[in-house]
Amino acid sequence: MVVDDQAHNVKLLETLLHAEGYATISARTGSEALAVAAANKPDLILLDIMMPDMDGFDTVARLKADPRTRPVPVIMITALDDRASKLRALEAGAEEFLSKPIDHADLRVRVRNLLRLKEYGDFLANYNRILEEEVRQRTAQIEEAYRDTVFTLVRASEHKDEETGHHIRRISYYCKEMAEAMDLPTDFRSAIYHASPMHDIGKIGIADHVLLKPGGFTPREWVIMRTHCTLGASILGKGTSPYIRMGAEIALNHHERWDGSGYPNGLKGEAIPLAARIMQICDIYDALRSKRPYKPPIDHARAVEIITQGDGRVEPGHFDPEVLACFAARADRFAAIYDQHVYD
Repeated sequence: MVVDDQAHNVKLLETLLHAEGYATISARTGSEALAVAAANKPDLILLDIMMPDMDGFDTVARLKADPRTRPVPVIMITALDDRASKLRALEAGAEEFLSKPIDHADLRVRVRNLLRLKEYGDFLANYNRILEEEVRQRTAQIEEAYRDTVFTLVRASEHKDEETGHHIRRISYYCKEMAEAMDLPTDFRSAIYHASPMHDIGKIGIADHVLLKPGGFTPREWVIMRTHCTLGASILGKGTSPYIRMGAEIALNHHERWDGSGYPNGLKGEAIPLAARIMQICDIYDALRSKRPYKPPIDHARAVEIITQGDGRVEPGHFDPEVLACFAARADRFAAIYDQHVYD
């Protein structure tokens, strides 16, 4: 692109450039140059310094401030021969400068060299984009493989109890909803979405006559059932991915209670990992809503009432107060998630 307010100067430069095989566009003012450059993305700009509306110094500074035109090299063309003007042109962002009258050989060499540099810069930028896309695709493939592995693992539960399979799917959405409501970091939201289905993986080690028993458990059976927390943590404990690590953390602690009355370790308050505190309220809501061998399903309104007001077995003091407040604020979303995925 040739930028000069004098038509004959534009014509001269275009003639010289066409003779070298280059295509050209032009602009007559600095403001026009900004618009034309942004729209057409030239490979090189030859810019006059002395222009009436916006001089070349301001024009090149604005070109270099715009991400769309920043990579485009600029040759400043000036009749000024003082050192200060040349330094100012370079400081404003110009890569080169030429003095009037234009020497054809000098123009040819500088244009050729800067176009080579631009071509190399474009190659690097494109190569980096290709690498970033390959990394993105590979990361997506790894995450997809991870999800397949997790759901293959948790499907072991579904073979014992189909309703447990539905529960596993809904839990991911409840936990993600809570993490968003609490404005937790994006990586935490992703991790809890993928890790939460593993919370009851330890149940694959519980005998069917206990796990699927219709009715209440004996004290000994309760002891056996409660071991699913430590069994799950043991299964997942040697994993290295952030999802597996959070899965192990949730599996071990999702039956702990804020007031210290939970199991397996009687943790209290913030000693319980945050992911497990979120999982606890999600798990209880879905358990209340769902049919189990030992109980019929409960409707949404009653489930929310039990969690927020208590019924003797479940009490508000069992939950992190912040988590409980977020649950109450998003309870309608829990109902929608349950209804949407009740038969998934």
